[in-house]
Amino acid sequence: MLVLRLLNVVAPAYFLCISLVTFVLQIFVFIPSMFRDPSTTPLFSPALLHGALFLFLSANALGNYVLVIQNSPEDLGKDFNLGKGAEVADWLDGSRSPGSASPGTHFCRLCARVTQRHDHHCFFTGNCIGSRNMRNFIMFCLYTSLACLDSLVAGMAYISATLSMSFADPLAFLTLLPRSISQFFSGALLSSEMFVILMLYLWLGIGLACAGFCCHQLLLILRGQTRYQVRKGMVVRARPWRDNLQEVFGKKWLLGLLIPVQNVESSYRRQKEK
Repeated sequence: MLVLRLLNVVAPAYFLCISLVTFVLQIFVFIPSMFRDPSTTPLFSPALLHGALFLFLSANALGNYVLVIQNSPEDLGKDFNLGKGAEVADWLDGSRSPGSASPGTHFCRLCARVTQRHDHHCFFTGNCIGSRNMRNFIMFCLYTSLACLDSLVAGMAYISATLSMSFADPLAFLTLLPRSISQFFSGALLSSEMFVILMLYLWLGIGLACAGFCCHQLLLILRGQTRYQVRKGMVVRARPWRDNLQEVFGKKWLLGLLIPVQNVESSYRRQKEK
């Protein structure tokens, strides 16, 4: 448990450090290097177009990251009579919920709260993912993946121009790291160039991981399930996939796709108001 609590603190700091390094490399290294191309006009310069794209992706990723934390799942434990003894123990190990709770309601040990439609605990946000912040979490994963892949392409262009190498051969990227390590220890490669090369593989890993996680999460939403329900083997009521999507993304889904906006009200709150 102590290791999980430590990870819950270290992971967000790690994410913010990677984000800061990516922003600095893009703004102060990659984009300025694109201005050296004299064949393009300033209005349609690749540097300006790429810079605008990167800022758009970064703003959406960071905005949804903040909203995931801000829209923390509300603690429903105060609204239920949890009782004492065995019933509290069942809540602590997540084996069952009180009769008044909806399916998938779960007590998280790290957050110390009862969340509705609990999906999982995200260590990179230090927060539980539930019905209130699911849409923002998916948008965060999507734009983080796109920002990493955008940085990967820009970094490969920078390395290609700096080291006068071509990535036309698919094996060139796979063999880049071992060749770079050998050149670095022989003194033929600068430490700054070696750092950019290491970041290329980090961006690739984060981008693919976030993309795969986003696709898996969308598949669960289409089926009307959460990861917690799948892990516990809970049976959910079959509904049309359009209703499942609308429950998470709302009717104004296009607005949330383009700019970070607050998630729709949870179904629990709508039921409470009625």
